[in-house]
Amino acid sequence: MTMHTGNDEQGLSKATDTAGLEALVSRAARAGKGPPPVERWNPPFCGDLDMEIKRDGTWFYLGTPIGRMPLVQLFSSVLRKDEDGNTYLVTPVEKVGIRVEDAPFIAVEVNASGSGPDQVLTFRTNVGDVVEAGSENPIRFVDEDDTDGLKPYLLVRGRLEALVARPVMYELAELGEEIDVDGTAMFAIRSKGTTFPIMPMDRLRRLSA
Repeated sequence: MTMHTGNDEQGLSKATDTAGLEALVSRAARAGKGPPPVERWNPPFCGDLDMEIKRDGTWFYLGTPIGRMPLVQLFSSVLRKDEDGNTYLVTPVEKVGIRVEDAPFIAVEVNASGSGPDQVLTFRTNVGDVVEAGSENPIRFVDEDDTDGLKPYLLVRGRLEALVARPVMYELAELGEEIDVDGTAMFAIRSKGTTFPIMPMDRLRRLSA
């Protein structure tokens, strides 16, 4: 794909195709070393973009899936979720709103090292983030009403979370153990010295009966 070389005034909100978006976001990503400091940028809001991240992690632009993973990774590097609960693509000069069906990322792999209180759970997301669960990157479990199951989410950065993929959820369940949490017996997992309750042991026993 040929990248457009227009200047920043063209803007995300005025770009007419994916190449134009790629050019602007690429300039933002090259603005400094390491991940772009999107949390420190305070650009004006320039409207919504017809871009959506589906529940399975697939990115769509103008109703068409974005098939190039390097491009998806580029866009994901300048994602930010603000206090208003909305998700944006943010550059130093503007921010535009996008739609997210569930979570912006999917946790597709987990590695467990150590055991007990010393256990560390390291996750990889579908866009290449590598995150160690812990106090700064907690795991939370949400009841899924339509299946009577649980959906785990991992905080990746800022307010952006990854939905833990079903196969990875099964791996987490294998690592679960009974842990006393504030006087209640909980089925829980541990990582980097932090305990993440999954459900009360009473509920687990009822589900297993």
